[in-house]
Amino acid sequence: MKPNLTFIAGPSKGTVFELTEEEISIGRDLVNRLTINDKSVSRRHCIIKHEGGEFRISDLESHNGTFVNDTPAKEHALKHGDRIRVGDSLFLFLLQDEEEPQASGDVRLDDGTLVAISTIRYRLEDVLYAVARDLSVLIKIGATINSIRSLKELEKRLLESLFEVIPAEHGAILLLDGSLDSPNSVFALDRYSGARLMLNVSRTVAQQVINEGVAISSNDIVESDILNKSESLIASQIRSLICVPLMLHGKVTGIIYLDTTNSNESFNEGHLQIATAVAGFASGALENARHMDWLESENRRLQDDSQIEHNMIGESPQMQEVYRFVARVAPTDSTVLIWGESGTGKELAARALHRSSQRKAKSFVAVNCAAITETLLESELFGHEKGAFTGAVVQKKGKLEVADGGTLFLDEVGEMSPLLQTKLLRVLQEREFERVGGTRTLKVNIRVIAATNKDLEEEIRRGTFRQDLYFRLNVVSVRMPALRERREDIPLLAKHFVAKYSKSCNRHVTGLSNEALDCLNNYDWPGNVRELENAIERAIVLGSTERIQPEDLPESLIERMPCTNQEPGNYYEAVKESKRAIILRALERTGGNYTEAAKTLGMHPNNLHRLMRNLNMKLNHK
Repeated sequence: MKPNLTFIAGPSKGTVFELTEEEISIGRDLVNRLTINDKSVSRRHCIIKHEGGEFRISDLESHNGTFVNDTPAKEHALKHGDRIRVGDSLFLFLLQDEEEPQASGDVRLDDGTLVAISTIRYRLEDVLYAVARDLSVLIKIGATINSIRSLKELEKRLLESLFEVIPAEHGAILLLDGSLDSPNSVFALDRYSGARLMLNVSRTVAQQVINEGVAISSNDIVESDILNKSESLIASQIRSLICVPLMLHGKVTGIIYLDTTNSNESFNEGHLQIATAVAGFASGALENARHMDWLESENRRLQDDSQIEHNMIGESPQMQEVYRFVARVAPTDSTVLIWGESGTGKELAARALHRSSQRKAKSFVAVNCAAITETLLESELFGHEKGAFTGAVVQKKGKLEVADGGTLFLDEVGEMSPLLQTKLLRVLQEREFERVGGTRTLKVNIRVIAATNKDLEEEIRRGTFRQDLYFRLNVVSVRMPALRERREDIPLLAKHFVAKYSKSCNRHVTGLSNEALDCLNNYDWPGNVRELENAIERAIVLGSTERIQPEDLPESLIERMPCTNQEPGNYYEAVKESKRAIILRALERTGGNYTEAAKTLGMHPNNLHRLMRNLNMKLNHK
């Protein structure tokens, strides 16, 4: 099978596009090699190139982004089975055969030559009218095959239905995608026991049916001198057989094989006719069921793979380093310290470490050490016994016990009080603790991941954080980069959040305007990814167009739009120029005193400094 894109959702659902050229452009415009008639797709949306033995997809600055496995991608090396989403279209990138050839445990091909006293051959078109008398049987079989989606169940029910009208002892279905020696699927069934079995199928007959596309029935089979040397066929003592092709779009996609050892039962023309007719309209159902089985297995594989992958967004070198760290450290049980500014995704990294570890089947328990008071945090972590304090009317398990066998994530660990730091140190050293108000020592098997936005070494020098606890936490550490340090990831993150919130807010938003994207790229993002996410959600809630405009964004972002020395040409530049003029007049009146200038403007000095930085105005401290 050639590399292709198989569409599973969108306007082109059900079609297959072969990647026969070195470069395939995808978009709404007719000049693209692959045109998708969908207004959510940009005119030139993305491009797939075949270079150096691999396929790479690149987004062409589309309005709503190109997603690979639900992650926005600027450029991505494609792997077999990757899911690609462009607008409302979803397709699979298939690089190899859809299904690895299965070793035939049910069917063995015999190379012996069968000599038959009588042989009947039919093509499908020869029997359509002859089977009219068996219409009720065909209707029953048709209802059966159209109500089943599982391939094995469909094959079983199909053979059982054939056994009702044909006196065969054994039956087999082989689905092919190439050589008879490597079928994609094989299934053999015994009429009387209903059990799967090993069945000998004559290669000569099967190959003839495949090559000529004809149905064959042979009765009163006798074995030649060559077959006398085949112990398996001598033991099987086959007297009659039927072999009919499964045809789809003029191509043989498999065979149905029936045989019997009973010399008192032979196959007649009616049997061959109905078997041929059934094969004629069952071939499509079998192929669809096989494809559905493969899609479901691929979906399970991708879901399993996603359990060992991160859900962080970014392709920058800084994020690639984080991904490599997760891949190296996750399989271990080492304690991890994640540090970085607020909003950089420290908890996402912690969850990625857990999902990629051997503890992924157990709990991931997160505790924010800065969100609750010392007393409540102690009870939250260690639990308490009944009557330990006022209001403790029942025994309560702490997060340490809940996380037993899994991972405990301590967010903002730098906010922990000295008393709790001492108790946590014991947990890290001994993996044991007591509940609040209790005397019984409890053992736990946990992995600890801690996160902080503080410089813990500076906190140690100030005496607010224990050095021995820092050493216990800092076995291995990773820094989450600030968003302003990886600006190339801003468009990817923005498109991800647009897709997320346009769905949750029930608004059809296709992306961002170029002006809005400029606002995002020129802002410093002190709140990092969390602030960007909030800005996009706000824009989708307040906006009224299909693309996010600058006026939909928070004002602080608009203030950071690039400035020119020319006369303001639009509303936003005019507003910024007006703000600059107002601030300069206030500073002139106060002799350059920022505190007094802020007072006259009715704002806090810190806000004035921030506004001036956003407006690219120099701060001259005297």
